[in-house]
Amino acid sequence: MYTSTSSNKSPLKFFLMVFALNIPLWVIGTMVKVKGLPLDVPVTDFIAAFTPLIAACILVYKEEGTLGIKTLLKRIFDFSRIRQKIWYLPLILLMPIIYLVIYGVMQLFRLPLPVEVEIPFLKNAVISVAFFLLATGEEVGWSGYAVDALQERWSALTTAIIVGLVWAICHYPSIIQQGHGLIWILWATLGTVAMRILIVWLYNNTGKSVFVCILFHTIANIGRILFPKDQTHNPLFDYPDIHYSIIAIASVIVIFLWGSKTLARYRYRYT
Repeated sequence: MYTSTSSNKSPLKFFLMVFALNIPLWVIGTMVKVKGLPLDVPVTDFIAAFTPLIAACILVYKEEGTLGIKTLLKRIFDFSRIRQKIWYLPLILLMPIIYLVIYGVMQLFRLPLPVEVEIPFLKNAVISVAFFLLATGEEVGWSGYAVDALQERWSALTTAIIVGLVWAICHYPSIIQQGHGLIWILWATLGTVAMRILIVWLYNNTGKSVFVCILFHTIANIGRILFPKDQTHNPLFDYPDIHYSIIAIASVIVIFLWGSKTLARYRYRYT
């Protein structure tokens, strides 16, 4: 029977390969401008989203052959790993709740928010499918390849921070092209690492399901699209301190309740 292990995987090689695949796209992104894309990201970002998947497949092929790639890709829909169905609640509801809290805090501080919000459901349905595909391109690599290999060496929290920092750095060229400065980048780095902590937390509590990571990632991006904004004012971009600090607070709560070593040992579990 074939068994896949992570002991022969190299996170460092994976990270370096992701950067190597991204560098040409970052260069092209400075020359090709397409306006009106979701979240105002450079068009090359939609290609770059698949570099973690490509890097993981290349390395898995070298390490385990064709069978290893098939096993890796099957994890895209490995929802059968979710033994405790209660985890569907944070999987589906956590990010919408976080966005509601962000909106409430902005209201509390009387920050300018759009009054009329239009939600084109058909358009967003198409975007949702696209975001699922993009999240697949990222999470098969980040979660399906790197996380397990890192967790064999370090704690779940350290693993999440390492992957989160690399993930954040991969977004720096896009952030700079959007015109954001150093302070914005620092807040985005905090928020990206915090998001990775939440993803690793869900991953470790759902039988290490990559599908869970993909869906959570997708819901997070959809929430950013649906957050109230108008043509000139995007509160999530205008107030990164509020946006990302609330995600960071959520990750701190998770660390406190589930522990930094595994992010899977609930502090108040009855024995």
